[in-house]
Amino acid sequence: MTATAPVTLKIGDTIGILGGGQLGRMLAMASARLGLRAQIFSPDPDSPAFDVVQASTCAEYADVEALELFAGDVDVITYEFENVPAAAAAVLAARRPVLPGRTVLETTQDRLIEKDFVTRLGIGTAAYADVTSAEQLRAAVARIGRPAVLKTRRFGYDGKGQAMIRDGDDLDRIWEELGTRAAILEAFVPFEREISVIAARSADGQVECFDVTENEHRDHILKISRAPAAIPDTLADEARRIAGAIASSLDYVGVLAVEMFVLVEAGGPKVLVNEIAPRVHNSGHWTLDGASISQFEQHIRAIAGWPLGKPVRHGPVTMTNLIGDEINDYSRWLTVRGATVHIYGKGVPRPGRKMGHVTEVGGPHSKGPA
Repeated sequence: MTATAPVTLKIGDTIGILGGGQLGRMLAMASARLGLRAQIFSPDPDSPAFDVVQASTCAEYADVEALELFAGDVDVITYEFENVPAAAAAVLAARRPVLPGRTVLETTQDRLIEKDFVTRLGIGTAAYADVTSAEQLRAAVARIGRPAVLKTRRFGYDGKGQAMIRDGDDLDRIWEELGTRAAILEAFVPFEREISVIAARSADGQVECFDVTENEHRDHILKISRAPAAIPDTLADEARRIAGAIASSLDYVGVLAVEMFVLVEAGGPKVLVNEIAPRVHNSGHWTLDGASISQFEQHIRAIAGWPLGKPVRHGPVTMTNLIGDEINDYSRWLTVRGATVHIYGKGVPRPGRKMGHVTEVGGPHSKGPA
């Protein structure tokens, strides 16, 4: 198989996965369910995904020899995180298909490029501005107003690499503390709720979207997801349309998540796109137990060149993340009726670290263990 040939895997072929966290682990498990092998590449010797595969590579992403050997052992390559180094992606793409493609990474690794891309599609976002200095920050705040959010253009997640700007804040101090010369200022959106759409697209253009998910964050980290979101059907249809349009415009192959804000306005509710995640996503974990096909299997099908499934939700579903020390109470969740416990096999719990999750099917909302 060459790097430019269409991908159609057969049973027993091998999928290479960049990244060894819980997403890589669940992708590998979905591969096995379909009779495909998986090999993990990760620089972290404690990667939990290593535990569920027979073959793995523990090396830095800058190790060209290790990348080349890895590519030689697999038939197609995908990733569990969007910040794959460009040089590593180039080495791999010269030898095997990398899906989703490098142009997707170039678009989504930079928040400004991503916002420009979405805007060109005629899809709404919060007002934003490029910021490269304290002087530009002052000008952007004067135009966009306060409150606003200043974010690094690259490498931010779970609230990292960003700062809220409110009335009276010292802009010079905020700029200095952010420690970057490439940032984006975004207007704070007075949203009613946060939602996301998990969408899959195959190489032949087929798009399948899961039901819209409503998300609740605590300390900038996703805590609870509920499907379906408590929004009108017409708004849910619009959210899925937007996700499909983004996937198609990127010529995307695989699963992506589109995070959105729901705003209530005089003319009725509307959605604004917040971020695109070019990978399987935490807010789609409910699909593991709450739908006829999971986001992980859907991703594997797409990159394998197999037909996508038609996802059918089994009922109201709630996903609760187990963060930090909450994993120590996993046994209490085992007694909750209708709950399924997923433990990621990570090491010592740390504040803010996602250690596992629980899905509950059939209840209107999560009540947790008694």
